[in-house]
Amino acid sequence: MALRVPISWLYDFVEPSATPEELAERLTLAGLEVESLTNLGAQWNRDVLRVGRISEVAAHPNADRLCLVTVDYGAAAPITVVTGAPNMLRHLGEQLPAEPLMVPLALVGAELIDGHAGDGRKLKLKAGNIRGVRSEGMVCSERELGLSEDHEGILILPSDAPLGAALADYLGDHVLEFDIKGGFAHLLSVFGVAREAAVLTGKTLKRGVLEIAQQEHMPTTGDPSYIQLEIADPDLCSRYVALLIEGITVCPSPFWMSQRLLRAGLRPINAIVDVTNYVMLELGQPLHAFDYGMLRPEGQAHKPLIRVRRAQPGEKMRTLDGVERSFDGEMLLITDGGGAVGLAGVMGGENSEITDDTTAVLLESANFEFLNTRRTSQLLKLRTEASDRFGKRLDPELCLRAALRAATLIAEICGGRLRMEYGDLYPQPAGLEPVRLELDFVERLLGVAVPREEVVRTLEALEFTVAGEDPLLVTPPSHRMDVSMPADLVEEVGRIHGYDRMPHTLIQDELPPQMRNTLLDGTERIRDLLIGCGLDEIITYSIVSIGDQAKLDPGGGAVDESAFLAVKNPLSAERGHLRRGLLAEGLNTMRANLRFQGRVSIFEVGRVFHPRAGEMLPEEPLRLCALLSGPRAAGFWQSGESGPAFEFYDVKGVAETLLEGLEQAGAEWRPGAGPAYHPGRSAQLLVEGKAVGELGELHPRVVAAFGLGSRTVCALEADVDALLALWHEDKQMDPLSQQPPVYEDLAFIVDEALPAEQLRAMIAQTGGPLLREVQLFDLYRDQRLGAGKKSLAYALTYQAEERTLTDGEVAKVRSKIVNRVEKELGAELRGEV
Repeated sequence: MALRVPISWLYDFVEPSATPEELAERLTLAGLEVESLTNLGAQWNRDVLRVGRISEVAAHPNADRLCLVTVDYGAAAPITVVTGAPNMLRHLGEQLPAEPLMVPLALVGAELIDGHAGDGRKLKLKAGNIRGVRSEGMVCSERELGLSEDHEGILILPSDAPLGAALADYLGDHVLEFDIKGGFAHLLSVFGVAREAAVLTGKTLKRGVLEIAQQEHMPTTGDPSYIQLEIADPDLCSRYVALLIEGITVCPSPFWMSQRLLRAGLRPINAIVDVTNYVMLELGQPLHAFDYGMLRPEGQAHKPLIRVRRAQPGEKMRTLDGVERSFDGEMLLITDGGGAVGLAGVMGGENSEITDDTTAVLLESANFEFLNTRRTSQLLKLRTEASDRFGKRLDPELCLRAALRAATLIAEICGGRLRMEYGDLYPQPAGLEPVRLELDFVERLLGVAVPREEVVRTLEALEFTVAGEDPLLVTPPSHRMDVSMPADLVEEVGRIHGYDRMPHTLIQDELPPQMRNTLLDGTERIRDLLIGCGLDEIITYSIVSIGDQAKLDPGGGAVDESAFLAVKNPLSAERGHLRRGLLAEGLNTMRANLRFQGRVSIFEVGRVFHPRAGEMLPEEPLRLCALLSGPRAAGFWQSGESGPAFEFYDVKGVAETLLEGLEQAGAEWRPGAGPAYHPGRSAQLLVEGKAVGELGELHPRVVAAFGLGSRTVCALEADVDALLALWHEDKQMDPLSQQPPVYEDLAFIVDEALPAEQLRAMIAQTGGPLLREVQLFDLYRDQRLGAGKKSLAYALTYQAEERTLTDGEVAKVRSKIVNRVEKELGAELRGEV
């Protein structure tokens, strides 16, 4: 959460020893990252923005809503300015207060924010006549100075403001803004940051606000005379402190307090509310002030009741923001004899808020369970400064100190009296366990040797208690609930010692041999190849519907559920099993995309789940599924999506590109047998004799079952594990021969049933190293070939690496090929084509 700390406030607790910029850098290096450093007043010209004193307020001769203000600012003569500010007009016809009326005065040439524009634009002040009277300057509001959005009146400075001083010297400040992440509640206050700054700069931390003298003379009791206290749910409220301040008069906050609140990002409201916010920012403990007169007793009791309890389900209360909220049974409430008066740790209730008529205040300072407060804030979507702090585990020992600090301020500002007893329910005070720290562990973790004296000095400066020589027995202070193990202590030593002071060293151990991740590299290679083919990658759900799996069988056969891994607590009845394949969810994704476009080409690489008998965990092979449907060529603005549709040879081309990219040379194609595929338009893919996938056009019934109508859908399914097992990423390139190739075409008459791939493989094998390439280029059928016969024509490329082949060498290889295929396959050379 964001925390804004004015430097002037920080210096109340630690003496300045560095510039704000240097301090910001030191804090950042120590782990308190300063998001920004704002120089408040840097834009104020020292020569033309001064502290002035009003000596006279007179009526404007030509305007009822304007007045003439005479301002002295230490020069030889005062100046007169024209203003319409309400808090100046009220002094017309009256004698000015006895105390000097000090204001910020802008002289000609000053740059100010235009208070009437509302967009932050600036204007340069010029002298001019306003309704016939010359004005030589301007008395300024907070908005015009950039201090706040208040433009209702002129900013009135304290009466002891130095006359004629540069406004930048008197009101200027630097504001550190932090973004505190994690459970570091001890840093969410000015005092917490000052504690860190004192340790980093070697200065003494001023603890005066925590050492209030009244604490020693005030008796503590769980049953004070003015309130009945009860913690009904101590698991959610570990401590509850209550103090009563009587005889107060609600008034505005003093100038110094309101300015500090503004610089810290809070808007002043009234002195009572402002004090609770001020102490929260100062010490980190959220407080709440009840109008004591609005609290109700229980039954016929003679004093009001405060009970901390869980809400009744559906119980309601209107919070201070004017919203009526309903609570569940785990939300914690502050209640009196009549019902809820506050939402614990988040926001108070409207029925007990401080008003101008309040004369007595019951001050609450409590410690609430952090997870419950965080849950309440999130469920109600009600985030406050208090809930942010309570949600990070506050120190219960801080409750009383913060309450006494706030009570003292209220009594001083509002003229009240603090009842000299305080209620304190603290059922189970809990201390933090000591942590054993070995000095060699410090060096092993940080990589540098830190002397024992520095380790002890650092930890004690951070208020840890240290005992022993080695190992050290370190007891964290109550506010360091984030420290529970030796590594936490080493982190404290390291950040205070200074990470920037640690020498740059290289690792002394020899690096282990780097092993290539073939699965990861191969999977990325497959993705790159398919994307290069124009396909888009998808990621589908691993939990699927058994019904979708049944659609993949055009015969309508039942699905064997025992072949699927069932989910014990499925999100829905439709998704109750882990997938065995990728095809069904891919088709669902295709259907969803075809609603918006006529051409879809997608693929997915993902794991599937196959139960293993007698094993708790399934086998998780890696699979590939690619789907194509629609026009082969992507449309453009003139033609739209039209042209020939994807067919078998398109998906086969994708598979061949994939195999070529993975350098798989021994691919074979056989007729497909998968039930989801169209008979005669599918093929099984084998590499080095191993089945690695299937591809082709899907069966029309399968396509229709998935809501894809009568369109042609092509699919490729492959076993990625099997493909990559045959992939050699470090395979050497074959050298390119500089010798001229010899091209030759051979045609064979073969039986109709003979696969062309079988004949091609035999030709390639027989040709040996001189035969570089064999490619089928023609299939011919004719009655003149004979019944049950066909002609297959192949283009052959002969080439040697170191010499030019002669006709005789080529003829010898050709003769071997013809003799073998005639003998083993019954083929007949048809002659040169």
